[in-house]
Amino acid sequence: KSLKGLGAELTLLAMNTKKHYYHLEDNHVPFDQYEEIVTIDIDNTIRLKDAFLNLFSTQSFHISRFISKEFEQALIKLLKRTDFDVVQLETLYLAPYIPVIRKYSNARISMRAHNVESEIWERITNNTKSLPKKMYLKYLAEKLHRFEKRMLHQYDILMPITRRDLDIFKQMGFKGKSVVVPIGLDSSEYKADFDSYQKNLSISFIGSLDWMPNIEGLKWFLKHTWGKMQKELPGIQLHIAGRNTPDWLKNIKKKNIIVHGEVEDASDFINDHSIMVVPLLSGSGMRAKILEGMALGKVVLTTSIGLEGIDATHKKEILIGDAPADMIKAVKWCSNQNGRLEKIGRRACDFVQSNYDSIEIARKVIKAYSSTTVEIV
Repeated sequence: KSLKGLGAELTLLAMNTKKHYYHLEDNHVPFDQYEEIVTIDIDNTIRLKDAFLNLFSTQSFHISRFISKEFEQALIKLLKRTDFDVVQLETLYLAPYIPVIRKYSNARISMRAHNVESEIWERITNNTKSLPKKMYLKYLAEKLHRFEKRMLHQYDILMPITRRDLDIFKQMGFKGKSVVVPIGLDSSEYKADFDSYQKNLSISFIGSLDWMPNIEGLKWFLKHTWGKMQKELPGIQLHIAGRNTPDWLKNIKKKNIIVHGEVEDASDFINDHSIMVVPLLSGSGMRAKILEGMALGKVVLTTSIGLEGIDATHKKEILIGDAPADMIKAVKWCSNQNGRLEKIGRRACDFVQSNYDSIEIARKVIKAYSSTTVEIV
């Protein structure tokens, strides 16, 4: 939206995957920032046969699931009839299409790196207890790392989401043009409701419940933190929401846990509760849900890994807890604030407005696309 507001003409070509299928025609959210939207149905379901056969291939299994002849043909069709200045790839999983773009277009190729993808899987591997599973994930992570490193030499511009990620890419050998482009929010779309601070303390968790780092972190929180927190604060409730809620979570039988499944309005759900927990143990890049929670004036409790790329300060705009005891201590501290907890929420709002305004970030992107030499941080 912000790029459009600055005069850019945008076309969207999107993979519509079976796992995250999007019914464009049924959605009432306006998409008038695009000149055209093209979606291609992709079935990238993980199949045991494909995973087994990949053991005998040099190709990354993570990447291979996003290679589609239909998507390639749609890309060629767009490139033939439109003279693009820039083709911006969203995530590493679209990197296999770079040769096609080079063949049919003179556009500059930009990689919008939402994460250091191989880092996510290296962290998941390190947190895995089962030795056979650990060995298999390590094998996949190493192949993904090699692909990610090789692709760094193929971009005209690299747009990582954090300075930390850019530093990692440079350690991997990247030497090209770059601009750090964090997640941008239109603050006017986020209406904080501070009335939640007048209610009994409650905790929310919201996120895609088919994304491995979310599941990993939530299981850790439920297993190692929630029971002890209940003993310290017996009346507190945990409300869980997210797309593709697994059956084990729908059927969970733990005291004061309410599972909502996919909610109609994420902002309303977050606004109903004073504390938002983001217990990430892996992942990379920047967590959009943390910024959204802060923009809504919530007290966000997360780990150091969850906070990577966001320069908020413990007990000023956010709360940090890396161990179960730390998280319990943080929530107990919240319970003793006697009405002062709202101050953190208001500072969180101000922090997001000052540092993650989408128009200012879009200006950096336009400047980078117009420049031939400057690295913009």
